Formats: sequence, C-alpha cells, structure tokens
Amino acid sequence: MQIHNLSKTPSILNTFMSELRDETTQKDSMRFRRNIERIGEIMGYELSKSLQFEPHNIETPLGTSTTVLHKKDIVLCSILRAGVPLHNGLLNYFDAAENAFISAYRQHKHNPDSFEIIVEYLACPSLEGKTLILADPMLATGQSMVATFEALKPFGTPKEIHLVSVIGAEEGVNYVSNAFNKDVHLWIAAIDDKLNEKGYIIPGLGDAGDLAFGNKLQQ
Repeated sequence: MQIHNLSKTPSILNTFMSELRDETTQKDSMRFRRNIERIGEIMGYELSKSLQFEPHNIETPLGTSTTVLHKKDIVLCSILRAGVPLHNGLLNYFDAAENAFISAYRQHKHNPDSFEIIVEYLACPSLEGKTLILADPMLATGQSMVATFEALKPFGTPKEIHLVSVIGAEEGVNYVSNAFNKDVHLWIAAIDDKLNEKGYIIPGLGDAGDLAFGNKLQQ
C-alpha cells in the first residue's frame, strides 16, 4: 500500500486538525463538521494529483484553450454516519462523482472491550473499471474499512482504490496495509501511536460521529 501522510508537510491542514482535537473547540458541532469537510477538500486536492488526466479543448469567446482534465469515473463511498462531512468535502472537489453509502458499526456482544463490524445498509453504483474513493474519518482498528470494501466487491472491480481518513492509529494503518494490495493508496491527515483497550485512537479526538451529529443510543 502507498501511504500519503499529509501531516509530514506543515500546512493550513494543521489548523483544522488542531481544532478537531481540541476538546473545547470540538464542542461546536457545526465547526467540527466544517473542519472535517475542509480536511476532505484538502485531501481531495492532494489525491487528485495521482489521478489519470486526458487532454481537452475548451472553447472560449476568443479562441481555444487546451488543458488536461481528470477522467470523470470516480465513485465516492463513505461509511455512515461519521463519514458524511468527509464525503461532503471530497464531493466539493469531485462534484461529478457517483456516490455510494454504507453503514458499518461496532457490535459489542458480551465483552465491552471486543466487537465485530456489522454492515447493514448499502447503496452503490457499478464499480467496474472505475476509481473508488473509500472515506472513513477514523481509521482505528482498520476493520471497518476492510469490511466495507468486502461488502462492495459484488458491485465490480475498480481500476484504482483510494482510502481517505482524517486520523489513524498505527495498528489500523498496518491492518489495512496488509489487507489491501500494494497499488492501493491511503491518504491520511495524521497517524497516532496507539489504540486504547476499547479500540479508540489515542490521542485521537474522541468519537467523530457523536461530535458531528450528537450522542447515539447504545444497543
């Protein structure tokens, strides 16, 4: 897997990341969502540099301009519900993309410190020969990302796969690196050292879904 860790190069991304992590600033859920969206825009721009482009002629009122444009073959898939702001940020830049949505959540059966990933809802266009961008803001254990991709396989084989996350743990990054082939790209804004006993990223930022959309009932 090819890993693109954007935190290695200081940029305005650092400002949005610091606000996401700050326990005082993140209490403003609208700002929290907007910061994830802005990070999605930055990552979409960086990701776009690796896509395939082809020449196009553009007719202006005074003549012809020649440029190169990326092929409009992108399917943008996000994991509900935390993935929605990240999806919106990417969609702001890839506005011609087709869209897919999938639900994946942790189910704790008997031991609160162990869980399995449950995939229920899925809406997806054909992926055959297209560029798949799979977005999930928190790459903790990596199990959700892998389970989601497995659920997408019946929809066809993409020609390219790009994974997009805001924060990941070393363990999760290693897990997806082993699960995906060497041609897959991972775009990530920060990689933290570890997970706690419940599988949450440390220092991380907390529960991205709750911070963006409010606390959920536990089942």
